[in-house]
Amino acid sequence: MRIVITGGAGFIGGHLAKRWIREDHEIFIIDCLHDYYTPERKLQHLKDIKKAGDFTFHQINLLEKKATEELLEKIKPDAVVHLAALPGVAYSISHPLEYVDYDIKATINILEASGKANVKKFIFASSSSVYGNKGMQGRVSEEMANSEVISPYAASKYSAESFCHVYKHLYHMEIAILRFFTVYGPWGRPDMAIGTFIRKLMNGETLPIFDMNNARDYTYIDDIIDGIDKTLHYHGDQTIFNLGHGHPVSMDELLRELAKHFPHLVTDVLERRVGDVYSTWSDLSKSKALLGYTPKISFQEGIARTVEWAKQYERY
Repeated sequence: MRIVITGGAGFIGGHLAKRWIREDHEIFIIDCLHDYYTPERKLQHLKDIKKAGDFTFHQINLLEKKATEELLEKIKPDAVVHLAALPGVAYSISHPLEYVDYDIKATINILEASGKANVKKFIFASSSSVYGNKGMQGRVSEEMANSEVISPYAASKYSAESFCHVYKHLYHMEIAILRFFTVYGPWGRPDMAIGTFIRKLMNGETLPIFDMNNARDYTYIDDIIDGIDKTLHYHGDQTIFNLGHGHPVSMDELLRELAKHFPHLVTDVLERRVGDVYSTWSDLSKSKALLGYTPKISFQEGIARTVEWAKQYERY
């Protein structure tokens, strides 16, 4: 298949590209190398992807509507996986309008370009943040999202989901919306908790903890990639799927697991950040039944793999 991966120089995109290159798909990566975190790291990702085989890279900004449409018309992909987005809850609090641009407008542009290019399958990367604080009450299923979000980032993802439904109707594309639950692993985003904690621990630094009353449904990258691949081959009527691990991990549990690898671990507990949810917990019933998705990597194994990778590759 000819597949476009937007945001393909990022964490999830890099892993996805490597898998599909090895499976002999023709991969086209679109990425603007946004400086939310360093473009140099994304260039490292591209070099790592190259080890898996050949792909085509286009550095364009999806906010450039005409350029986006012309490129999709030229490639004529069978499928588009839209991972490109401005991430981060904390940054969205101080820069909300950027999320309107990069997470909503850019999504509209790639949706319209895909429709005009007669793309058969469009997969949109959403987030567990669309559930707000519902994870405190137990597992969240796909129908529980109702716009009661608590950060501009979450609001932008929920809005972008709505536009996916619009363009499904306008162009009769197969649309799948995947709500990821706290993805971690090698090459993970440097601003996320696990990656940040491991780098600090390798440097002997104290860990800043923004309130201990947090739990996250941490999901190892290989499981997320498997879920995306299964979605590519799904042709049913359902549109929205959770991709998580199905078991929330408390901050205490995370710190205990890290302490197995870094016994000198020291923490500094700070005030809770505005916009952070207390807990995420995925109900995977629908994904298991319709996609055949079953996460395989335990949290203990995932942390061990991530620490091992970081000690070899992560910059101090």
